[in-house]
Amino acid sequence: MASTLLSIQVIPKTPDGRDSIPYVDVAIKVIQESGVKYEVNALETTLEGELPELLKIVNDMHEALFQAGCPSVISQVKIAQNPEGISMDRLTEKYRP
Repeated sequence: MASTLLSIQVIPKTPDGRDSIPYVDVAIKVIQESGVKYEVNALETTLEGELPELLKIVNDMHEALFQAGCPSVISQVKIAQNPEGISMDRLTEKYRP
């Protein structure tokens, strides 16, 4: 079981005030290609894995956004760790139908 949950909201500065959603899609693609378990929600995406791996994904997301033409990126990150294991499913199971 993973020891870390990391939730991230990327806020890309876009050239010429363009819509940010295509850039957010670039960031989510990095997560998808990483192979970690993740869940996209309305305002943030939560990843499940080990802290070093998840922090690398955050870095890779920023690099991909820069390559896509974003002049700067702000990310809000929340991290929950439990050496005995933590999962999105366990934390949210009582709220699921």
